[in-house]
Amino acid sequence: MTTPSPLDADVLRARLLDDGPYRALDVVTVTGSTNTDLVAAANAGSTDRTVLVAEEQQAGRGRMRRSWVSPRYYGLHVSVLLRPVVAARTALSWIPLLAGTALAETVREETGLAAELKWPNDLLLGGDRKAAGILAEAVSTLDGMAVVLGIGVNVHHDAASLPESAGGLPATSIAAEGGKVDRTELLAGLLERLSGIELRWRDTVSEEVLDGGVLERYRPLCGTIGRWVRVELGGGRILEGEARDVDTQGRLVVRDRDGTRTPVSAGDVVHLRPAQR
Repeated sequence: MTTPSPLDADVLRARLLDDGPYRALDVVTVTGSTNTDLVAAANAGSTDRTVLVAEEQQAGRGRMRRSWVSPRYYGLHVSVLLRPVVAARTALSWIPLLAGTALAETVREETGLAAELKWPNDLLLGGDRKAAGILAEAVSTLDGMAVVLGIGVNVHHDAASLPESAGGLPATSIAAEGGKVDRTELLAGLLERLSGIELRWRDTVSEEVLDGGVLERYRPLCGTIGRWVRVELGGGRILEGEARDVDTQGRLVVRDRDGTRTPVSAGDVVHLRPAQR
């Protein structure tokens, strides 16, 4: 397989900095984790809407401390530092869902693939194969609360070069599903779309309730809604039922066999898997 081309940093800076909504952007060849690096930058005072991109990531981190690696030039590995002002920290739980919405919409537009989201924000292609993951980390800094939002996308990987997928889902990539895309265009489109949806969220978010327009963009993309699921919670607790909705706090609403509806937050979930009705 031919090695893919590097990102065009000049194009990214022109679209996202000179004519775009971001304030700083750096593209590095290799790092352990863009999220780890940007958390350190946040603590050092880096500004809102700082972007860090790595061509190769050797110690990427996901939810529940899951790790993964990706070879150089094959994927997208990007973290964004956000410093939104919100009345309640609970409002920050929507940020990874905003990112999932932006990512799924961008992949659909740029590749024509039928991208879906597994709640809260795993990107699925070809049914239940995972092509991307998102991790948002809240950071308390001297300049106030910040969020470091990390996104990792498998783009050009073939079956042999796919990273091991964490969380039980088989891994895939845009290329493995038949999609063709330029990584620079994909990343620029993703960050532009993320900026738009995140700015709308900032303008409309209250203490606990998400703007309905943003929520209505998320729901059609969420393939979990309408499925029978098994939710493994902390402490060994299990909840089985039909995923009925995502509420205005970003929680998955599960209705069990008795008709009881239980909202669950992403931070309380260890695993979410399909189940037999």
